Amino acid sequence: MAENKNQHIDKDYPLDHVPQSARVGLISLSAVLLGCTFFSPTMVAGGQVAASFGLNKFLWAMVVGNLILGLYVAVMSVIGTKTGLTSVLLARYTLGLGGAKWAGFLLGGTQLGWYAVSAAYVAEIFVKAFNMPNSYLFWAIFWSLVMGFTAVYGFKAMEIVSYIAIPLILLLTIWVPILGVKQAGSWAALAQIQPSAEPMAMTTALTIIVGTFASMGTQVTNWSRFAKSTIVSFIAALLAFFIGNGIMIFAGGIGAIAFQQGDIVEVFLQMGIIFWALIILTINIWTTNDAAAYAFGVAGAEFFNKENKRPYIIGGVLIATVLAATGAYNFFVPFLVALGIFIPPLGGAIIGDYLFVWKTKMPNLKDVEFKTFRVANIIAYLIGTLVAYLTNKYGIGIPPLQGIAVSALMVPVMNAVMKNDAHTVKSNSSVEA
Repeated sequence: MAENKNQHIDKDYPLDHVPQSARVGLISLSAVLLGCTFFSPTMVAGGQVAASFGLNKFLWAMVVGNLILGLYVAVMSVIGTKTGLTSVLLARYTLGLGGAKWAGFLLGGTQLGWYAVSAAYVAEIFVKAFNMPNSYLFWAIFWSLVMGFTAVYGFKAMEIVSYIAIPLILLLTIWVPILGVKQAGSWAALAQIQPSAEPMAMTTALTIIVGTFASMGTQVTNWSRFAKSTIVSFIAALLAFFIGNGIMIFAGGIGAIAFQQGDIVEVFLQMGIIFWALIILTINIWTTNDAAAYAFGVAGAEFFNKENKRPYIIGGVLIATVLAATGAYNFFVPFLVALGIFIPPLGGAIIGDYLFVWKTKMPNLKDVEFKTFRVANIIAYLIGTLVAYLTNKYGIGIPPLQGIAVSALMVPVMNAVMKNDAHTVKSNSSVEA
């Protein structure tokens, strides 16, 4: 009976530390992470920021926003490698068993939302490419279900699809800026084009850019836990979330400025490359939706304390399909702003707990009697979230960065104020990659 039970255990270790025997190198991890961030809807975000800013101001926002995102995710990535744990399991240490349910709901729920937005985006491309205005519902349902299929097969399936998608999307991100500069006449002429959309606050622009992958970046430990070393995970995260995401923002922004159009699908139509964009973008979004489905599957496994993530991937895909069919794409920018406010402080709390409370020496899951709630850390997270929300609302500073920093720094402060808020550790052993 025991042998038969083991056949159903998920080999991606959703509720355990990843052992050294399952670790991978830089190429494998980079392929998966770049497959996540080479995400064509990010070009939409870049296009909408650029359409409100013009070239020079847009480039500044792009570099600063992606640098914040890249460094934040790289730190989270290293924690994942050192512990071998997913983000929702790390949240057990930081927020307690009950608090981790909130983290799983937040992170899994936002990835489910991303999946729906992405499926809706592909459907929009097919509708416009084939000039079939009444076919949106069919394409949304079709692509949502097809993309969910490979996510069921875990890390290896994602790696294989990523190897196909990355070269193709790189081609598109080179092609779009070249055609954009050609449309404007020169780089200097491009810089002279005035913004075509309503003005946008810099704080909102940075929140949108960080928000493109705030949720996936906070969950980077789902994949960095497979890295052989912290150097591998740090480099792979920077490549994907600073360079990779930056390239996508840049390409969308240049196209939007040149063609005076914030909708990247309309830009493709004006460029005359909609057919090739259709093929490349579909494969590209497939990789990111695989990662999103994988993430909400892992979150579901933790939420219900089950070893197998597949039922939660399947259930999440069905819910996302309903959302996509009802027009999730229309809420893209507000969705990104919300992600940039509520998700980074959660990562900040995990970082603060790892550095200041556990002092980088987290014990094995089996050696910890977890409290239901770590109230001190929950308060730290809520304060960080409030700071991010208020600074975004009133246009002060860089809201996602402030949310991360305040949340992380409030962790040791609140733990000092609230005594006896730590978990009970049965052993002195710590997890080291």
